[in-house]
Amino acid sequence: MEDLLTALDKVLAERKNASPDSSYVASLNAEGLNKILEKVGEEATEVILAAKDAAENGDSEALVNEVADLWFHTMVMLAHLDLDHTHVLNVLDARMGLSGLAEKAARKGHNVASEDA
Repeated sequence: MEDLLTALDKVLAERKNASPDSSYVASLNAEGLNKILEKVGEEATEVILAAKDAAENGDSEALVNEVADLWFHTMVMLAHLDLDHTHVLNVLDARMGLSGLAEKAARKGHNVASEDA
């Protein structure tokens, strides 16, 4: 699956500065970060609604499709900001083996130190 993410990163980077008429991704990038963020928010809302539906009816197909849309638009956002999936995976890898509570506390301690500086 890493190959799939790498291939998607490559396509997103190529389409970042392409003509807006050439692809959906190029049109999002041409409209700017706010439009991309709007799409990420819209997709996040759709994930929440689909998760509630899946919990009620046991059908997770719509949820999985909405999560795929959210991941895609999040990757568009990362590419727009000259980042890619490896940045996110490196953070997740560093968190492996940590208690979620310990990791969250460490981030809060880091944020407090950053705010004091």
